[in-house]
Amino acid sequence: MPAQRELGVAVVGTGKMGADHVRRIERVISGARVTAVVDIEAERAKPLAEAIEGCTAYTEPAAAMAAHDVDAVLIASSGTAHEAALLAALGRDLPVLCEKPLTPDAASALRVLEAEQRLGHRRVQVGFMRRYDAEYLKLKRLLDSGELGRTLMLHHRHRNLSLPPGFTNAMLITDSVVHETDVTRWLLDQEITAVSVRKAAPSSLAPEGLDDLQLVLFETGSGALVDVEIFGHCGFGYQVIAEAVCERGAVRIGDEPGPRVSADGRWGGRITPDYIERFEDAYDRQVQAWVDATRRGEVTGPSVWDGYAAAVVSEAGVLAQREGRRVEVELTERPSGYR
Repeated sequence: MPAQRELGVAVVGTGKMGADHVRRIERVISGARVTAVVDIEAERAKPLAEAIEGCTAYTEPAAAMAAHDVDAVLIASSGTAHEAALLAALGRDLPVLCEKPLTPDAASALRVLEAEQRLGHRRVQVGFMRRYDAEYLKLKRLLDSGELGRTLMLHHRHRNLSLPPGFTNAMLITDSVVHETDVTRWLLDQEITAVSVRKAAPSSLAPEGLDDLQLVLFETGSGALVDVEIFGHCGFGYQVIAEAVCERGAVRIGDEPGPRVSADGRWGGRITPDYIERFEDAYDRQVQAWVDATRRGEVTGPSVWDGYAAAVVSEAGVLAQREGRRVEVELTERPSGYR
């Protein structure tokens, strides 16, 4: 499309994340507008469309993708619906920003990878937004500089105030730890080779049947060790912290920003309540970067390979979680064209 024209975007899925992306495209970023919203529940999509001039509500992704005013697609529906939407978009050679996970399992992720390969060029960016977070970017630059030597260990903490009803043990890996999976691969620039999972005694705040919290251990190709504390119902806020332990030093990100107030015999600050607020700037940067690249005729950011690799690691993690053993990660050969 001509770089000077606004990008017409179809947003597929109008739940919490999708509605936030509609707001972001319409009110925050530049170079794009929402021309279609899609949801299987028509009554959820209709009010969003009616609030935007020139926007149409659809119940089928394929119908929206066929519209003359749709140049690109942002997929924010449930993970189980991603494969069909992605294949439809690739069938029309449309640029896509797909929220994580790419798909819920390795087999479907591989099908999407193969479909993109048949096009002969990249079309899909996966929504691993932590790569656009200011603190993670600083950490990445520091580790890449070699100033602290090799990274020997990574420590991740991923704590949620609470999780939606119906959240399962497997979803702790596939929907939450998947972020640490991707950011580990990105920070260290290497693949995860094995996964182990240990479960603590369940918190009394967790719903029946959910083993919350858990410790996930990744091994990497260079021998680095990575641990992830995943806590779904910590009860005090949303907290994401990472620490890299290197040969000549350590660096930590994610501690609460100021202001830190001392008053009435107490001191402290505020912890963000959810991921949308904590990573708001990262989401803004991610979508703006996708729009800018698409208008230039390029695809940047996390690739379908990254989405596939995360799906394979997640699958190994769920097996390790279920069987209480170390599980090796087996990836297909990486195709040319993917870093």
